[in-house]
Amino acid sequence: MTAGIVDAHLHFSRHAGMDRAAEAAGHVNTAEELSRVFAECGIAGAVAMGTGGTPGVPEAHPQLAFCAGIRAGELTPEKAPGILERTAETLKLDRCVGLKFYCGYDPFYPHDARFRPFYELAGACGKPVVFHTGDTAWHHAKLKYAHPLEIDEVAVDFPHTQFVIAHCGNPWIADAVEVASKNENVAIDLSGLAVGKFDPDDVWTHYLDYWRMIRMWLVYLSDDGKIMYGSDWPLVNIPAYLELMRRVVPETAHEAVFGASARRIFRLDRLTSFL
Repeated sequence: MTAGIVDAHLHFSRHAGMDRAAEAAGHVNTAEELSRVFAECGIAGAVAMGTGGTPGVPEAHPQLAFCAGIRAGELTPEKAPGILERTAETLKLDRCVGLKFYCGYDPFYPHDARFRPFYELAGACGKPVVFHTGDTAWHHAKLKYAHPLEIDEVAVDFPHTQFVIAHCGNPWIADAVEVASKNENVAIDLSGLAVGKFDPDDVWTHYLDYWRMIRMWLVYLSDDGKIMYGSDWPLVNIPAYLELMRRVVPETAHEAVFGASARRIFRLDRLTSFL
């Protein structure tokens, strides 16, 4: 894999909501725009979170790997065995580097019994499980299901499966870091901590205590290999967000956070053909 930044958490699907989000962030929700921004910012590749199906497979883009999306509401007793079988086939694809669960958006806890066979499957395949945690973009989502402390239970029960706490559990940053600190098989990503198009200087100054608090807990974690940069594109302007995260992340951790951690956790070095 060519050296460069890895975006460990973005979205790539074409529909009206994503198109509007991209426009608000100063982007256009197209493959061409994503390629342009990657080249401008020195981004070697990214991991797209699956949407719109079970498992959700993003539209093809030469610099994207993906996590297959699993929607809890579809895991009925009748459908779950077939979904598990199809997911097993999807995980055999090199470009499928993990699974994504939407706790909060789906009113189910991570330790729900219907998810457990998927954790076992991911662990057997050596591919991570990513959870949405923290705040949500939809008012009808339920936050109690998205608290990062909930990840501790599955991390203990499935010690051979790698888990990722997306969005660093924001605003429960300390809780997310504690779960990652306690459990060897838990990492965090820093996606979605700001949205839209903004001036990094203004946002840094206005929310200085917030950014310092995040930085403090990243230092407390004392393991840069558990921290990954992610943008949550198209919800945010990538150049602005990169600048902001470079200030939040201690300089000594940049190599790990902006690339090496994601390469290891998602095993991206196998994908030299397109990353």
